[in-house]
Amino acid sequence: MTVSLGRRRTATFALFFLPGLAMASWVTRTPDVRDLLGASTGRMGLVLFGLSVGSMAGILCSGPLVARWGARPLIAAGTLATAAGSGVIGLGAAAGTDAVVALGLGLIGLGMGGGEVALNIEGAEVERLLGRSTLPAMHGFYSLGTVVGAIAGMVLTAVSFPVGWHLAVVTALVLAVLVPTIRCVPAGVGRRTGDGGAHARASAGPAVWREPRLLLIGGIILALAMAEGTANDWLPLVMVDGHGFDPALGSAVYAVFAASMTLGRFVGGRFVDRYGRAAALCASAVVGAVGIALVILVDNQAVAATAAVLWGIGASLGFPVALSAAGDSGDNSAARVSLAATLGYVAFLVGPPSLGHLGERFGLRNALFLVLILVVAASFATPAARTAHPARTS
Repeated sequence: MTVSLGRRRTATFALFFLPGLAMASWVTRTPDVRDLLGASTGRMGLVLFGLSVGSMAGILCSGPLVARWGARPLIAAGTLATAAGSGVIGLGAAAGTDAVVALGLGLIGLGMGGGEVALNIEGAEVERLLGRSTLPAMHGFYSLGTVVGAIAGMVLTAVSFPVGWHLAVVTALVLAVLVPTIRCVPAGVGRRTGDGGAHARASAGPAVWREPRLLLIGGIILALAMAEGTANDWLPLVMVDGHGFDPALGSAVYAVFAASMTLGRFVGGRFVDRYGRAAALCASAVVGAVGIALVILVDNQAVAATAAVLWGIGASLGFPVALSAAGDSGDNSAARVSLAATLGYVAFLVGPPSLGHLGERFGLRNALFLVLILVVAASFATPAARTAHPARTS
C-alpha cells in the first residue's frame, strides 16, 4: 500500500502521542501508587529502576533490530508493550506489590526505549523528505499526550478514581489508536539489506562510536533527556514532598510542565529553522537550568509552579533537535540517530534510582542539583550541533 507523505506524517504524530499519554497517566498517579505500595522514597527509586532496565533493554536491542527488520515492527511492538505496561502497573498498585509495578514499568520502558528509537528513525526520515524541521513538532505530540494524560490524571486523582481502572482505560485507548495508524508507516525504513548493508555495519558502526562531535551531541541529549525524565518520574513527588502541595496540585504542576513542553516543541521548529540548532539547544539548556534552579533554591509554591514552566520550555527542544543534528552529521543517518538516542536514554537508566537514593539522603529538591549540573554542562556543548542548514532537504 502506497501512503502519502502527509498521511505518513500524521501517523507519526499519532504514534508519538500514545507513549506520552501512557507515561503521564502513570506519572500523575505516582503519589497514589506510592501510598498503595506504602513505599519510601528509596523504595520508589528501586521500583522506578524497572523503567530504567526496560528502557535500556529496548534501546540496546532496537538498533540491530531496526537494521534487520525496519522501524515499523519495532514501533508496533514497542507501543504494544507500553499499553500492556500501563495495565500491569494498575494491577500491581491495586495488589500493593512492588515487583508487579516494577514489571509494568519495565514493559513501558521496553516499549518506549525500543519503540521510540525506531519512531525517531522514522521521524528523521519524514523530516528529511519534508525538507524542514519537523521532529520538534513530532515530539510535541508526545508532549501533547502527556498534557492530556496529566489533565485526566489530575481530575481522576482529585475524585479518587481507582488507579487500576484508570490505567486499564489507558491501555485500551493506546491499542485502539495503534491498529489503524501503524498501517501508514512504510516497511523497510532503517533496514539494511544485502552484503552492502553488512559491510556498512562492519565499517561505519565503530567509526560512528568514535566521532567526538556525535558523542557531544549524545551528551546534550543525555542531559536534556535527564531533565525531561526527572520531571516525568519525580516532579509530582518533588512538589508534594519538597514544596507541600497536595497530590492533586502536585499533578497539576506536572500538567503545567507538560503543557510547557508541548508549547516549546510546537513553536520551536520555527526557531530552529531561523536561528539554527546550536542556538536553539543553548537557549533550551539555559532556560531549563533557570527553572530547575528555582525549584531547588526558592521555598515558595508560586515560584515552584512558575519554574515548572521554564523547566518544561527548557527541556522541550533538547531531544528532538539534537537527534535531528545527529542524523544530519554524516552518512548512515539511521545508525547515527540510533546511537544518539541510545546515549540520551542512558539518562533513564541512571536517573530514577540515582535521584531516589540522593533524595532519601538529602531530600528530593537537593537531589535535583545533579540534573542542574548536567544541563549547565550541556549548554557549553551545544556548538557541536551547529550545521550549515538547520534542516536537511531531500
